[in-house]
Formats: sequence, structure tokens, C-alpha cells
Amino acid sequence: MSESIETTVLFRPSTAGMRFLPEGPYDCGGSKLSWVAIQHGANAVVGSLNLLDLTTGINRQYTLPGRPGFAFPTTNPGEFILGLERYLQLFNTRTQELRIIAGPVDAHTTGTIINDGTLFEGGLVFGCKDLRFAEKKAGLYLYRYSDRQLVELRRDQLCSNGKEVILLQGQRTLIDIDSPTKTVVGYPLDVEAGRLGEPRILVDLRDGEAFPDGMIVTPDHRSVMISFYNPNDVAAGETRQYALEGGALERVWLSPGSPRVTCPRLVQTREGVRLVVTTAAEHMTAEQVGRHAHAGCLMWGSTPFSQLEPAPVFQS
Repeated sequence: MSESIETTVLFRPSTAGMRFLPEGPYDCGGSKLSWVAIQHGANAVVGSLNLLDLTTGINRQYTLPGRPGFAFPTTNPGEFILGLERYLQLFNTRTQELRIIAGPVDAHTTGTIINDGTLFEGGLVFGCKDLRFAEKKAGLYLYRYSDRQLVELRRDQLCSNGKEVILLQGQRTLIDIDSPTKTVVGYPLDVEAGRLGEPRILVDLRDGEAFPDGMIVTPDHRSVMISFYNPNDVAAGETRQYALEGGALERVWLSPGSPRVTCPRLVQTREGVRLVVTTAAEHMTAEQVGRHAHAGCLMWGSTPFSQLEPAPVFQS
């Protein structure tokens, strides 16, 4: 039987707009955690980058001229790489200046924006989502460090979410989630050629009612930790840990009062390695928000892990 761990509130964003769709928590070191509010409300076309001090609980917000899908720190202090609307952009938190470095993406279609991404030693992999969740037309991309080129890997996803690039059975592999498929798939990734091999299903989640959203790998790279966006009116959201070999469920983190968990991230703290998850109030009625007191909060809980490697930063 899998272990169950309960999370508690780490940070409650101050406005309903900020609680609408938090995603992408990332360990920036020095007890700092970045996260994005993708859009500040159901009809908003702007969002924000946020920096949370885990020691003081103070959150600094940077409103952006668009909707960010992800944000990662770069090798330049105070700078972040953003997936903002349809462009990769560098954002300077000191001057609040933006500079486009790649894009636009998805030139073959309309109605998509950048969503989730991941850093690895060869660059940045990220995907897009169809804003209507209706057509398999969103792209999956590689931004390659070696030549600073943007390479299209796929153009048939619906809502590209959690992803990681690791060595799996000795082969560089992109582990990827296109949420509506309810599967975690692995693609052999040839960075130099800019090409994916044939996918294979690593974890099959099609029997569940919730949708897999953000994902990370465990420190030993043997398992994945997936946050689940549950559209139903359940008492607690979940982040689950599954073995990459065989797909067995190993551990569950519960988020009481917040059924729509969007993204996980492991962070190193003085008390050890903790799991931080973002949750959302997206698509909830006022009555549901009233029932789910922690909807839209960042939550965290204990883990069995003892040590983390520093999180990758974008090679600016």
C-alpha cells in the first residue's frame, strides 16, 4: 500500500486573480522559490512572475504583459527565462525589461500559447496548449544551447504539461505529459538532430478521473511525481509518485481543501527536502471556492528524500 502524506498551506496569494491559476514553482536557491500566475482571472490576458521567500513568507510580484507558462532563473543574477504567450523572453527583475530571444512559436496555427517547460543540460524543452482545449494543434519545442536554435518536435498536442529530460535505460529520454491523454510517455530525444523517437507509455492513468498536470522526477530518477488537476468537487487534491519501471504507485501527497493541484517542485530547506505544490481555483464557482478554503494556495509537505542537487538554471 502506498504511503500518504498531507500537505499544509505554504502561501496564500492575496487576491482571487492571483489564486486563479498558479503554476511552475521552481527552487531558485537561498530559500527563494519562483512561481507564475498564468493569468489573473478567467478573462485575463496578463499574468505574473512571483518570487517567494520561504523564510519570511514575503512574495514579490512582477506583472507581465501577457500570460507566462513557465519561468526559470538564468545564469545572470535577477534574470529569468519566460515562456510568455508565443515567445521565449528574458526578464530582468531589476529593470523589469523584457527581451525576446526566440519565437513566435506555433506559426502553423492560431489560438495556442506556451505552457509548461523543463531545463536540461542540452537546453530547454517546452510545449504549448490550445486555449479552447479542442484541437490537437499545439507545438512541442526544443531550444538548443549549442546553436541557440528553436526546433519544433511535435505539433499535435492539446495541452502540453509536465516534462523532464533524463537518462532512462542509458538513453536520453523526454518524459512528457499531454494532459488529456492521461498518460506519461517517454520519447528518445536526439538533441543534435532535433528529433524525437517513437513514444512508449511509462505510466497509464486513463482509469482515473483527474488529469495529470505538472511533473518532476525524484532525485534518484527512478520515479516521477505528478500533480493532478481534478475538475470534480473532491475534498483533497493529489500529487502522486509512480515508478518509471512498471508504473506502480509509490506515494501520495494530499492537498486538503484544494482539488486542482497543478505543479510539484522539490525544495531544499533547513528542515530537509520538502515538496511544494501549486494549486488553482480555475473554473470553480463562488460556492466551490467557499467550500475549498485552500484553492489557489501554494502548499507543501515532507518527503523521504535527504538531499537535492541544485536546480538547473538557463544558460543565458
